[in-house]
Amino acid sequence: MAGVLYTVPAFLIWGITPVYWKQLKDVPSFEILMHRMIWSFLFILPLLLIQRRGAGLFRMLKDPKIVAAMFLSTCMVAVNWFLFIWAINHDRILQTSLGYYINPLVNVFLGTVFLKERLRPPQAVALLFAATGVGFMTVHYGELPWIALSLAFTFGFYGLIRKVAAIGAMEGLGVETFLLSIPAAAYLLYIDSSGQGAFLRGDPGTDLLLMGAALATGLPLLLFNKGARRIDLKTVGFLQYIAPSCTFLLAVFIYNEPVSGVQLFTFILIWIALALYSTDSIIFYNHAAKRTVQRV
Repeated sequence: MAGVLYTVPAFLIWGITPVYWKQLKDVPSFEILMHRMIWSFLFILPLLLIQRRGAGLFRMLKDPKIVAAMFLSTCMVAVNWFLFIWAINHDRILQTSLGYYINPLVNVFLGTVFLKERLRPPQAVALLFAATGVGFMTVHYGELPWIALSLAFTFGFYGLIRKVAAIGAMEGLGVETFLLSIPAAAYLLYIDSSGQGAFLRGDPGTDLLLMGAALATGLPLLLFNKGARRIDLKTVGFLQYIAPSCTFLLAVFIYNEPVSGVQLFTFILIWIALALYSTDSIIFYNHAAKRTVQRV
């Protein structure tokens, strides 16, 4: 129960972050991203030091292989964060919701391709439903839902790299934000010197929101880390749909983004795919747990 009490708020925060980024719609998305990297690093570093995990962070920075892997993951998360913020502030929130609904299925696909994981029949059917939904939308509108697919695949590759590198969530985010904080600081200093930056330009609300990007990034991650260690994987798998569901509801009922019949049909196919995927995951992990008990 304690794990759920930590994990649910984490997914809720992730799900309602469009409300936060909407308050910064007058600030260029790339500038917001740069602030997010710097303030997140300044938020995470003291936490790592308090938890006595700073030594591990600095050890990772001395390992060229880990730094190379983290550089790749940094590129993935930077593109993902930028697209997410850009989409929200250009009234494409529905596409972000679709992207994060698709993400678990993209993870299955990437695991099959790169990690040679076996694709179970229900997973194959789920992927087929998802591909049909995306294909139907593409044919109808004449273009791929590129925002949704880019968000799903960048986050999918991000997870794949982090899985292969086997680095803790907080330490990894510390390295990632550190790697980008230096060029981010250089960029922000440059635009500030040319009079274009939004920070410290007379609007304290904007300044606080840019600095608060650290909380929007670090707080849900802290809650998720605490919660995920206390509950099983299949429960986490169910709870992860809270975030895109919140985003979907925000898009439709708060920001009044139009939902066409084609979009709704695509979402229905994705929801069917996720139902198949989730049911298969529950059955698989229950069988795995029973086998473990029998061996003991």
